[in-house]
Amino acid sequence: MLLERIYDEDLAQASYFIGCQAANEAIVVDPRRDLQVYLDLAARQGMRIVGVTETHIHADYLSGTRELAAATGAQIYVSDEGGPDWTYGADFDSAVRMKHGHRIALGNITLEAVHTPGHTPEHLAFLITDGAQASEPGFMLTGDFVFVGDLGRPDLLDEAAGFVDTRFAGAKDLFASLRDHFLTLPDYVQVLPAHGSGSACGKALGAIATTTVGYERSFSWWGPYLARDDEQGFIDELLSGQPDAHAYFARMKQQNKLGPAVLGDLSELVEHTAAEVAAALADDAAILVDTRHHDEVHTGTVAGSLNIPGVDKAASYGAWVYDPLTEHRPLILLADSREIAEQLRDHLVRVGIDTVRGFVTSLDGLDLVTPKVVGVDELESLDRTMLLDVRNRTEYAEGHLPGAVQLSGGRVMWHLDQLPDGGGTIVTYCRSGVRNSVAASALRRAGYDVAELDGTYLAWAEAPGNTPVTNEAALSETTASA
Repeated sequence: MLLERIYDEDLAQASYFIGCQAANEAIVVDPRRDLQVYLDLAARQGMRIVGVTETHIHADYLSGTRELAAATGAQIYVSDEGGPDWTYGADFDSAVRMKHGHRIALGNITLEAVHTPGHTPEHLAFLITDGAQASEPGFMLTGDFVFVGDLGRPDLLDEAAGFVDTRFAGAKDLFASLRDHFLTLPDYVQVLPAHGSGSACGKALGAIATTTVGYERSFSWWGPYLARDDEQGFIDELLSGQPDAHAYFARMKQQNKLGPAVLGDLSELVEHTAAEVAAALADDAAILVDTRHHDEVHTGTVAGSLNIPGVDKAASYGAWVYDPLTEHRPLILLADSREIAEQLRDHLVRVGIDTVRGFVTSLDGLDLVTPKVVGVDELESLDRTMLLDVRNRTEYAEGHLPGAVQLSGGRVMWHLDQLPDGGGTIVTYCRSGVRNSVAASALRRAGYDVAELDGTYLAWAEAPGNTPVTNEAALSETTASA
């Protein structure tokens, strides 16, 4: 058996390529939309991708299941659990819809679907048996059910998808799924989750790629609650201190349920001249994405541009500031080369931003403006209407500037009603400046007068005489109050 983990550091998301060397057939679980990594792996191994499936209707990225099936002819398999509200749409009519216990045979390998509700009602995990080696499962692809050191959060449907109070039922379901379908497995079963450290799908995910049932049974935070059958204590701990859910999760959830658009072969990106970019911007026919570090952006950028700094987190930050459901103007990327521009586009399509059409290698020849930045020593004398903390609410609770209002960078553009509507300057800050610059660029594009706090929270907290405000109670609040 071949089992390869393909990990996206940007979204902290793992997909899995499982192949049988005897049959030269493979299946991919939880693929992303930029497919080349799977196609290249199949070609290197001399395998055909004959199946593609996913553990659940994802919220943090746009699924590549339909994309990969269209490219390879693979059979799609999706969950048919969770009830009518969680049934995949008509674009999945050709898919095999799986109930608990459904088995997918792949040469000597068997994948068995295990219904594990909690994170979402339709969630499936997959037990993998390598028939050439053993007669019992040795691996479990747990999706967003069990992570290394943590569990999939059950509050995302309330936080990002518009549901009300589903987190309590989800937490109960998660307790039952652990009791009935995870802890009944042998300790040696290897656990392969769909996310790692940095994902917003849990609050304390480990950075290690894998774990085992036995390790989680013995050392996880939740193990003792299951051991003493303390369901309420488990629920209270699970729901406390969860990080903010990004607003774009609602769009991902809906698109993944109905069926993401199939991209097919992408057009070659156009390399633009400065004059062409200037003309497009003057006609309001495109949006420039400034991909530089915020220190460089502060020396001068194009008015109305969005700051999405670099390839590494392009998907995450891009989805904070660009909503393809409401914004259809194409994106022109600032990129040193065609290769970098293509990498940026690959990241952006992972969150459904399909409107990248070209790139420019320099801002030379374009009219630039200098974003407003205010020093720590100028903050008190500045006439401002709001001091806006764009970090997560857990960071805010641990320490923030006096008088600051918290609205995380991944949510701010969807909650403009919480910002002053009478003009005046909004001063924004994060921990070190990156998130601050991303959010501030989008607010400026939306017409707000924004000044970024130079050095942001760290510089302010280190200045003599400044004492952060803490809110320890907020750290233990459940998402019922969010």
